[in-house]
Amino acid sequence: MSIAIDTGTTVTLHFALLLEDGLVIDSNFEGDPATFSVGDGNLLPGFEETLLGLRQGDEREFVIPPEKAFGQHNEQNVQRVDMDNFADLEIEPGAMFSFQNGDGELPGVITEIVDGEVMVDFNHPLAGKTIVFHVKIIDVLPESLH
Repeated sequence: MSIAIDTGTTVTLHFALLLEDGLVIDSNFEGDPATFSVGDGNLLPGFEETLLGLRQGDEREFVIPPEKAFGQHNEQNVQRVDMDNFADLEIEPGAMFSFQNGDGELPGVITEIVDGEVMVDFNHPLAGKTIVFHVKIIDVLPESLH
């Protein structure tokens, strides 16, 4: 009998992340499968919980709401930055930059440029989006074997 996915099991799978309109964000179906241990932090909890109980050979599609995926879009994460901080850089809406913060680097996307101020969105690019999570389980190993 095959092993059910649970915390601590090692899972090898193919996956695809899609937006609700079918746009593929990421997929490894055309390449090597991914392997991780459930609960090791490699997969967001909202994605991991959908896998619990699945077994080798299972293929499923799950709809993950924003709060269980990459979070809701938070207006407090959109900041005004003075144009002088961009010195000689070519900037335009949609461009992504890394900004220094106390913990290292934080990516931000320029949303608009108005009157010498640049609006930068520090939300995850998929924040506020419902994600379709398609998985095919290749293998499940018990906790004791890895």
